[in-house]
Amino acid sequence: MRLLKHAGESWYTRAFRFGMNCYPMYFGTGGRIKYIAADWREVRLSLGLNPFTYNYVGTIFGGAMFAANDPFLMVMLMNVMGKDKYVVWDKAAKIRFRKPGKSKLSMQIKLDEELIDEIKATIATEHRWTRWLTLQWKDKNGDVVAELERELYVADKAWYKQRRLSRKEETASAKTP
Repeated sequence: MRLLKHAGESWYTRAFRFGMNCYPMYFGTGGRIKYIAADWREVRLSLGLNPFTYNYVGTIFGGAMFAANDPFLMVMLMNVMGKDKYVVWDKAAKIRFRKPGKSKLSMQIKLDEELIDEIKATIATEHRWTRWLTLQWKDKNGDVVAELERELYVADKAWYKQRRLSRKEETASAKTP
């Protein structure tokens, strides 16, 4: 039974999960990474009510909900798209609280083939893709406690580097009298 818990993870994603769960900046959020698929298309997170997440009114601190899922869409897309071909950035984020988090929360993040195909098709014609994606923290009953929206940016790496170089040259020429 214990083996099934990690079915679908690779040694690399298991090691990454372990390292992130121990990393002080992530550990401090109170969140825990439960699973990372070998192909990086699925991540499962949990967030409990504990001394790291407890707020003044006895529910899960909204900042913990916000921070505990912070890097995952970006990291997942980097690994799925390929770090050597694409640049991936988080551009913006917002959160909407639906109800107080009084019990352990969970989040499942999935990247489907349709989204990956859309990103690649857009980049093929426009060199970059930007879109808001929605994530949800759910309680033990499956009720949505908080919705997070994250704006992701993905660009062709060669195009991105050229664009940055052009901008630096423009800035340098504007400063030169």
